[in-house]
Amino acid sequence: MALNLDELGITPAGLDAVRPFAVEGLDVRGRAVALGPVLEKILARHAYPEPVSRLLAEAIVLTSLLGTSLKFDGRFTLQTQTKGPVSMLVVDFKTPDAIRACATFDAAEVEALIADGKATQEALLGHGHLAMTIDQGPHMQRYQGLVELDGVSLEEVARRYFERSEQIPTEVRLGVGELFTRQEGEGHAKTWTAGGILIQFLPQAPERMRQADIDPGDAPEGTRPHEIDEDDAWVEAKVLVETVKDVELTDPEVSVEMLLFRLFHERGVRLFEPQPLADKCSCSREKIENVLAGFSQDDVDHMTVDGKIIVTCEFCSTRYEFDGKPGR
Repeated sequence: MALNLDELGITPAGLDAVRPFAVEGLDVRGRAVALGPVLEKILARHAYPEPVSRLLAEAIVLTSLLGTSLKFDGRFTLQTQTKGPVSMLVVDFKTPDAIRACATFDAAEVEALIADGKATQEALLGHGHLAMTIDQGPHMQRYQGLVELDGVSLEEVARRYFERSEQIPTEVRLGVGELFTRQEGEGHAKTWTAGGILIQFLPQAPERMRQADIDPGDAPEGTRPHEIDEDDAWVEAKVLVETVKDVELTDPEVSVEMLLFRLFHERGVRLFEPQPLADKCSCSREKIENVLAGFSQDDVDHMTVDGKIIVTCEFCSTRYEFDGKPGR
């Protein structure tokens, strides 16, 4: 029988909103998101090759899930730095709702992977690291966690990050898709869509969160890895999330509420107020003027072409033009 949200008194959050939730029967809390127009605006603005757009879209989904968990005014930034064809991904979330993103890549290397049919996420990223940075403002200390990128997916990187940096059992699923719609006289139009779900095991009894030591630790060589049986509730929650298919995360007709109730209705899922997302960049003419004012005259001379300095924001592609050094 189809789920009727109206009968349950639930208003779907819709696209471009993160829905926090709790499954108290499994001691699980989580967040789910479905992205549409916001994602499409970001990716269409950059017009990256398809595999690069898909990779950046996953990073945007992951940042949406993590950034909206901030309980204070601040900024969450996810950044990869690798030796792969996509040398850098940057996704920046500023509370309460602003998200922006960009990628740096070697076009020739990406095209070669596409031609060989090898443009997988792992091949595009290569080896390096992923940093997650939380900035609480100018008078507070920044927090940064690092995790190695060694040929694994962003999903796996997120699991490793929480296992090693936060020591919180975490499961995450990310999905990216393309929608094709017929336009009269213009063939088919393509738009991007994406979604994700993240759950964490947060029991009231701390002893239920026991985890095995990270191998190899400081144990002598040849020592058998430390093993601890996972809590039954957490095993059940993970198995349920692992059943989620990409199409369920990327189909606009499948709301996050429908997905959450399909997964957890037997255990009783509780929904919290959705948190909207917006395509917003924090760049401004004033900020760039302040940066340029700090450069030496020699640097300014090198940046000046035909009497003008032109700065283009890597995130939103806004072009700023100055006649000489600002403030001079």
